[in-house]
Amino acid sequence: MITALATVVSVEATTKGNKVGLSCEQQTSCSHCSSQKSCGTGLVSKAIGNKTHKWELMTDKLVEVGQTVEIGLSEQNLVKYASIIYLLPILGLILGATIAELFLTPIIQTGEGVTILLSVGFMGLGILLAKYLSRRLQSGTSQSVSLIRVLGEAIEIK
Repeated sequence: MITALATVVSVEATTKGNKVGLSCEQQTSCSHCSSQKSCGTGLVSKAIGNKTHKWELMTDKLVEVGQTVEIGLSEQNLVKYASIIYLLPILGLILGATIAELFLTPIIQTGEGVTILLSVGFMGLGILLAKYLSRRLQSGTSQSVSLIRVLGEAIEIK
């Protein structure tokens, strides 16, 4: 199980328990790397900033807005999302190139331009399919996030 710290942003009492809204800031290791000054990824990370993820879960535990909690996400879901996001566009690219090279180019008798265009088109379809599937699975992921423990008391905002 992969764990992360999150802040409680909302609590709504329901008949099934408490519906808790969480905000989790994505942490990068760029600030701890010895080559952060010369690394392009570190520079982009500093320019863009950290991404905030929103989660919702149901729990019987009493939590308050502002508390810090530890949440867990199964590795299986992470691998599933990574496979969808990374592999579908690559498979689309390969499929487009294969179709163009084996079938389309011999029929039309053109150069590599058709192969490149069809490859990029299929990669675009792979990206659209990955977006669709990840949105479909998103509702299931919000249920797979589990509350491990409550760490902190509510922080007073002045």
